Amino acid sequence: MATRFDRDTAVRRVDPMVGKHGAPTASFQADVVPGWRAGRGPHGGYLAAIVLRALTETVADPDRPPRSLTVHYASSPEAGPIAIHTTIERAGRSLSTLSARLEQNGKTMALALAAFSTPWQAPDADALPMPEVAPPDLERRNTPRLFKGAPEFTEQLVMQARVGAMPFIGADHPMELGGWIALPEPRPLDQLSLALFADAWFPPSFIALSEPAISPTVDLTLHFRQPPPRQDGALDGLCLSIFNTRLLREGFFEEDGVIWAPDGTVLVQSRQLGIIMPTDNPVLKPELLRAEAADANATPKAADANAAPAAAGAASTDS
Repeated sequence: MATRFDRDTAVRRVDPMVGKHGAPTASFQADVVPGWRAGRGPHGGYLAAIVLRALTETVADPDRPPRSLTVHYASSPEAGPIAIHTTIERAGRSLSTLSARLEQNGKTMALALAAFSTPWQAPDADALPMPEVAPPDLERRNTPRLFKGAPEFTEQLVMQARVGAMPFIGADHPMELGGWIALPEPRPLDQLSLALFADAWFPPSFIALSEPAISPTVDLTLHFRQPPPRQDGALDGLCLSIFNTRLLREGFFEEDGVIWAPDGTVLVQSRQLGIIMPTDNPVLKPELLRAEAADANATPKAADANAAPAAAGAASTDS
């Protein structure tokens, strides 16, 4: 698959799998590519995709896909070479548990734990129906009037807002947002692209703020629930992602998300912990958002199921 996303998240094994302290380990190299910046550093979902690719190659078993990934972001790497060291902590008959360390210039940038497993036999239940929203624009166009000053990584995505309100307006609306999301180049959904999408929208907590802020991610957890169904034609690679926050305390907020395939299949549940940091140089600038709203003769308000919010679809957490 020769899409830009695949090229920019590629990893190269630099040594064979070896046993170290009783556990098999492997080392990979990758490059943090310009164009994926999200504020102070590379987009967190982009880094998660790189780490997940190295872990997947370490397992090297298509019948044992990733089920869980947690990444703790210690620091922000610069554009350039990085190293990923993986360890198979335990490989059982069905479940493999792995760890990974992302380093740059000998310094730890991120730590990860992951679980890979074959399917298990158990009854199915589903209480996560896909919400009713306007359908996607199959020409893969972004929502009109995206945020001025959106992070550069958003140029690598198609984002069509369907739920949410403007950030930094102090709006009395639920801290919830999201919409349709895809890569510009048609590409089947997989766990790598879903890791990117799970961190793509601006934090829902921004809706409750009246002053500019940035939001470094402390940790991001992804639960991959089902293999993505193959979508034909223009739907290939599209999915619906909705995120919400319910509590801001002592500068920290949680963000819970669900990603559905167009046919309603639940693909990912996510949770992350982020920090609200006031800043004089925000990625998203409130004065520009207010100007957009004034130009449109519209008061910022939550979107209904059939109308995209004027300001949604632009940004991500700042890892």
